[in-house]
Amino acid sequence: MKVIGYGRVSTTDQDTAVQEQALRDAGCTVVLTEKKTGTKRQGRDQLEVALSILGPGDVLVVYKMDRLARSLKDLLTIYEEIKAKGAKLKVLDAPWIDGSIHGEMMMNVLGSLAQWETALRKERQAAGIQKAKAEGVYKGRKKQIDDDAIRQLKDKGLTIAQITRSLKVSRASIYRALA
Repeated sequence: MKVIGYGRVSTTDQDTAVQEQALRDAGCTVVLTEKKTGTKRQGRDQLEVALSILGPGDVLVVYKMDRLARSLKDLLTIYEEIKAKGAKLKVLDAPWIDGSIHGEMMMNVLGSLAQWETALRKERQAAGIQKAKAEGVYKGRKKQIDDDAIRQLKDKGLTIAQITRSLKVSRASIYRALA
């Protein structure tokens, strides 16, 4: 039986150390962590590794439910994958999630709350941006590419494809800069 720990933080300036220690203390022999958003499953390579190495009788351990997923749909899909492998899910801050019908109901409730919390955060952020724009404070994010550099490369005779490779930007960004 393998006990695999999975930890996640949302941004690169956050640290997984607390989760890693808690997972090791819980008996995890393998601990996988990543710095990715939990609102979508796509691109979460360490989660995919954790799920791929699970087998019958194994346990996937997470620090908190929202570290596994912030979307109820993703949470339930991941949970079904775990069960299909004959493995179990253990949530350190929710010991009642134990595979029982009551535990599954609580998992649904917590998953719904995580999804709701994400939606609220986005709503507050949008309201704050709207207010800042109205006050003339919000300028948007800084430009990632230099329009003049693109024009200079184009003037030198480089093709759009060559410019995309050279500057590592999308074709759309180049066309916007040239417009």
